[in-house]
Amino acid sequence: MFLSSNLTELSNYFFDANKRIYFVYLLSALLLTLPVFIAQSSGYSFSAFLRFLFPKGTYNHQSAKFDYALLVINKLIKSALFPLIVISMAPIAIAISSGIESIFGYLKPLVLPHGVIIAIFTLVLFVFDDLTRFLLHYLLHKLPALWEFHKVHHSALVLTPFTIYRSHPVESLLYAFRMVLTQGVVVGVCYYFFGPTLKMYDILGANAFVFAFNVLGSNIRHSHIWLSWGNKIENYFISPAQHQIHHSDQAKHFDKNFGSALAIWDRLFACHIKASTIKVKQGEKITYGISVNHQGHNSLAQLYFEPFKKAYQSIFSKPKE
Repeated sequence: MFLSSNLTELSNYFFDANKRIYFVYLLSALLLTLPVFIAQSSGYSFSAFLRFLFPKGTYNHQSAKFDYALLVINKLIKSALFPLIVISMAPIAIAISSGIESIFGYLKPLVLPHGVIIAIFTLVLFVFDDLTRFLLHYLLHKLPALWEFHKVHHSALVLTPFTIYRSHPVESLLYAFRMVLTQGVVVGVCYYFFGPTLKMYDILGANAFVFAFNVLGSNIRHSHIWLSWGNKIENYFISPAQHQIHHSDQAKHFDKNFGSALAIWDRLFACHIKASTIKVKQGEKITYGISVNHQGHNSLAQLYFEPFKKAYQSIFSKPKE
């Protein structure tokens, strides 16, 4: 019963606008791939397009198979263990709103058109969510103990839309806490200013800005398809190609382009790099992973248990004299 219900939930990911592999996002990625295919190919047949989409050795690569397995196993772990960890947005929102009121006093809700309030709340939630996602991602790279868990994601040798689900449960838990904290803070602040009638502009249940981000190629970020927005746009928004640079195993690309949607955080932290730095037309290519030999990430058991060992060593091992 437990297994079958979770497998059913997994199959519903294709029909849930809050999931990256929602079929609309996959279809939009397909459409965005067409101009890339046309620009790079000499023959425009359907079979050639399929070969371009699904190159031999990518989706059946052992690394991709780990992605599929992690998607299923992590879903089971989350269903079994995460309910035991009570994390709720409401107490945080109440505490934030009450804290602001205790400092600045009661504020009569601002009188603005309801549509304006909804737009402000939706935008603030999106921007603050993107910022906190960037900050956590930054810390996952910079703190040695956390990097051991995030390294699971970066150990992917090939990228597919399922690589987004290649994460260690500890990292997933950290992102869950981040999301609840982010939502609690934004709801608490907006409640203080606008009162209890907060609503979000959504499309099929997803934040309208998140929906737009996903429609505009989120699934291409983890893929072999090189899609750049151009230098000007990439000053403000992270393109799929820029995120592929983030996965590069070349030292010059390490700790670059941490952002999810907005590039402004990377620019502020001096870790922004544009896709144009890769000379694709001259044949330059990116390879993925974390090292030459990828030790510690060659089996599912290693992907799950090695990070605990390495994180422990990074905290408690004595530095070499």
